[in-house]
Order: sequence, then structure tokens, then C-alpha cells
Amino acid sequence: MDERRSPLADAHEAAGATFTDFGGWAMPVEFDSIRTEHAAVREGVGGFDVSHMGEVTVSGPDAQALCQRLLTNDVTALDSGEAQYAAITDADGIMLDDTVIYDLPDGDREDYLFVPNAGHDAAMASRWRDHRDDWDLDATVTNRTTDYGMLAIQGPDAPALLSEVTDVDLLDLNRFAVASGSVAGADCLVARTGYTGEPGYEVLCPWDETETVWDALDCQPCGLGARDTLRLEMGFLLSGQDFDPDDEPRTPHEAGIEFCVKLDTEFVGRDALEGVATEGPAEKLFGVTLVDRGVPRHGYDVETPDGDHLGHVTSGTMSPTLGEPIALAYLPVDYAVPDRSVRVVVRGEPKKARTTAPPFLS
Repeated sequence: MDERRSPLADAHEAAGATFTDFGGWAMPVEFDSIRTEHAAVREGVGGFDVSHMGEVTVSGPDAQALCQRLLTNDVTALDSGEAQYAAITDADGIMLDDTVIYDLPDGDREDYLFVPNAGHDAAMASRWRDHRDDWDLDATVTNRTTDYGMLAIQGPDAPALLSEVTDVDLLDLNRFAVASGSVAGADCLVARTGYTGEPGYEVLCPWDETETVWDALDCQPCGLGARDTLRLEMGFLLSGQDFDPDDEPRTPHEAGIEFCVKLDTEFVGRDALEGVATEGPAEKLFGVTLVDRGVPRHGYDVETPDGDHLGHVTSGTMSPTLGEPIALAYLPVDYAVPDRSVRVVVRGEPKKARTTAPPFLS
């Protein structure tokens, strides 16, 4: 299969970005340096092309019922112009993906839009259609991934920057709210959401007008490298790495997002997760900070000081903000508490570390 390209791919190449394959998409890793881009978001504002994220719309009389049955959160709690975070689970409660679902603003031609992770759009659209047909529901499911470009404007100066080019009242846009309006002359959706822990927005714009919007936002361009270090400092999950139905099968309770599981609703996997909630998971995703020199990486073992196996790292990096090596790791629940002494095996050598409750940034 050919790599998919963002509507900004040519612009990124012209800007000298380095690229990698991510979920089947050719996406920029960095423009200047990960450290420079990371600091821009923590201290000012940076812009990300996140057009590799999927967009699937659901409309019709049973749109809400269909989404309610396939997402762990309570879709019925959403009002027009609101969004929520949710997991998508199989019958055993294993996470297939995590997503944000938007109850689109009044006047939009579709009812709901949810955002699967990179490369999951086709599978999730098919899942929605298959269950719609099995349950005999009246809903139209449309994969709109190549209709939308998606940009993330993140950092403490993001509101000031975006306000210069949009007619959306950003002061009136609460966290996890979405509004329609003009951005640099393009008809867009503007959501107060993000993946960095900083104030910010995600802008969905027509595919062919994405470059116009991007060019109007005068800020540091940022790639996937900084996006990863920023999200890891906050302890945010990365699909395919911190959970994966094949390589890292985990429930929301193990992955630490049980807050978005509403057991008083009916969804695929609900009965299995009720059991997990009652008994408690055996392992949980938790933070680890290295005391010794070294960088924890995906797959590295975590041990007790005596060398007994505890678990493994799923994500790790040298935190640009803290100047410390940090990681997320699945550990037994009695180790998923702050300040336990552990070891991370880095290239065969046990390195002293301590457990740390995420987010790593206070």
C-alpha cells in the first residue's frame, strides 16, 4: 500500500522537514529540532499537522444510539458543540483504539464526528457500519479522513495567535468544546482540545484549504517528535504503543483511563469491564523516572532492585522540560504508586529508577 500524504506534505518538504512513516502516513518528525519545537509549545506556541488522524462522521436518527453502543463514555451526556474522550473496546473489554467524539454544532450537516488514530479510520468506519447493520439501526457512517485537514495549535500563546485569524469566540470556547467558524477565510471546526497539556486548539479545515490555514498561523512548525515528548510528559496514551489489541492488549482500567468508562451505559465490552472494575486490574500503566543515566525505551524490562521481573516500558524518552529520563510502564498494582524503587534494564544494564505518578509535569 502506498504511503498516505497529508495536504501539507509538499509544504513540509519545502520547509526541510524530516519524515517518517506513522500509521501508513508520511509525516514530519521534526523541522528544526525536537527540543526547539518542544520548548516552543511549553513556552509560547507551536503548530502541528495532525491530518493523519482519522475523521468519521455519523448521522441519522440512530446516530447517537450507534455511537453509544460502541464507545465507553456516555455519548448521551453531550450537548451540541461538546466533545468527550472515550475508548473503543471489543467484547472482552480490550482497547481497539481511543478517540475524541464531537457532538457537532447546530447547523452542521452531520450529527457526530469521531477521530480514530492514524491508520485506523477505515477499520473504525467499517466497525460502525457492521454494528449498525447487525443492530438494524438507521445511521449513515462516512469516512471523511481525506475531506479534512487537521491542525493543532498548542501552547500558552495559542489563544492569542488563533484569535488573529478566526471569527470563533475563543474566550467562549470551553475545554472539550467545538464551534464552527472561519479560520483564515476557510470554513472550519475549532475545538479546544489537544495532546500536549498546554492551552490549545485543534482545527479541522477543508482538505484543499489546509495550506491556506497553515500559512496564516505564524508560529514554530512542530513534528511528531515533539508531539511525542510533549504527550509523554503528560502521561497521555499513544495508540499502538501504550495499548494495542494484538501486541499490547489492555483494558481502559489497565491503561489508566477508567474515568471514561461509564458502566451505567450499554456498550460492547461493558460486561467484561464491569468485572475488571469490581476485581481491579492486576497491572496498571504508571510512570517511571530514571535516577541513573540512560534513556528508557519501548520494550525495556522493569525489575525490582533484586532483579525480579515486574513489567515493561511502553513509552520512554529524555524529558526536554525536566531534563530527566521518563517512561510509562505496565507494573503490578502494588508498584503503581509513587516512589517505589525499581530498575529499568537499559541495554542489559539495570538502571536505578523510581515510580512516578503521571503527569510528570506538575
